[in-house]
Amino acid sequence: MKIDRVIVGDLQTNCYVLSIRNNCLVIDPGDEYNKIKQVINNKNVVGVIVTHNHFDHVGALNCFDNIYDYHNLKEGINNIGEFNFEVIYTPGHTDDSIVIYFKDNCVMFVGDFIFKDGVGRTDLGGDYHDLVSSIKKISKYDKDITLYPGHGDSTKLGREIEKLVRL
Repeated sequence: MKIDRVIVGDLQTNCYVLSIRNNCLVIDPGDEYNKIKQVINNKNVVGVIVTHNHFDHVGALNCFDNIYDYHNLKEGINNIGEFNFEVIYTPGHTDDSIVIYFKDNCVMFVGDFIFKDGVGRTDLGGDYHDLVSSIKKISKYDKDITLYPGHGDSTKLGREIEKLVRL
């Protein structure tokens, strides 16, 4: 699976375009559809996943069909076209936050749940206690997993969990 990052909008949101052959899955199309479309190119968009419903993650959503989020993905294993992944509910930053985990690729798309050197705010529709519970939940996964956050650079789960379990 190929992963392309497209930085969009005033808040510099990471939108990800995942590709397998001529099919792609878009995660968090926050803004600037034309920029995202350039990366998609002629690929077939089989779905769009939203990690949470903040404006900076859904701004270009109306330009797509086949939209998936907390409401229509089940926690656990999901398939969209050739893309097989696990959805993990991780409330805290928002009550609808999810993580998308591609076990075969050892990658997680974490939205604004975890960042390199931090976590998402809880004062915009979230809850600190839920965030702590979600951190405990995610800490059980392989520490070598690469995290792709909604803003900023990627990081490793083990690097971040060492700091976060003290919350």
